[in-house]
Amino acid sequence: MNRQDPTAVRFEHAAVRLGGRTIWHDVSFNVTEGEFVAILGPNGAGKSTLIKAILGLLPLAAGTATVLGRPAGAGNAGIGYLPQRRSFDSGTRIRGIDLVQLGLDGTRWGVPIPGPNRKRSSARVAETIELVGATEYARHPIGELSGGEQQRLLIAQALVRRPKLLLLDEPLDSLDLPNQAAVAALVRRICHEEEVAVLLVAHDINPILGYLDRVIYLAGGGALEGPPEQVIRSETLSRLYGAPIEVLRASDGRLVVVGQPEAPFVHGDRHA
Repeated sequence: MNRQDPTAVRFEHAAVRLGGRTIWHDVSFNVTEGEFVAILGPNGAGKSTLIKAILGLLPLAAGTATVLGRPAGAGNAGIGYLPQRRSFDSGTRIRGIDLVQLGLDGTRWGVPIPGPNRKRSSARVAETIELVGATEYARHPIGELSGGEQQRLLIAQALVRRPKLLLLDEPLDSLDLPNQAAVAALVRRICHEEEVAVLLVAHDINPILGYLDRVIYLAGGGALEGPPEQVIRSETLSRLYGAPIEVLRASDGRLVVVGQPEAPFVHGDRHA
């Protein structure tokens, strides 16, 4: 990425089609280095599809996408990617530290790293594990760890190559509320300390609301982006959905979106 340009991701009037159906269109947004941005929306709105488009795995049907100063897919070496949550069987014996190491040299599987590089590699793995607060249990088998502990090590695996962009696809799924908040706080700290731009796909904004810079809300085949307090509002979401939507704030501060149509109403069909 050009150091004069802090933009990590730029989409301009972008559209994606799958199976002859437009998933979303006229989507425009910028994400700059050090920003923590959530991708929100109902099931089937195309949140994971957006991640795939950023990675260049899905071609755009219209518009343009620039990622780390290059066309989507051309600069993936500078991206850390955590796909939708994997489940580790309780009998999985690979240690957390080895899982993180795979993020650094997994492409060399079975090929020894030369001596001086091996020392630097081990130091970077240890540094990244410390960054995510997982040093205490990193040498335990991954299958014996809690969901929150596993997720910290998976984030470390995505960070170990010092990416400038981190893509997290539903990293809070299946975690309890305290762990969701802890992971969100961790990601916020990584943004500040490492100057990494983060795009995080989530179903529920509440556990991460206090940590976000901006949101990209997908619905009705389109998108809105901006600060959460400007986007997650009745009038803005009603305009996006093309249907009456009400955003309520509960007594504990949680935001509740009421009246959102299901994906078949929005697109006529669900998609991956």
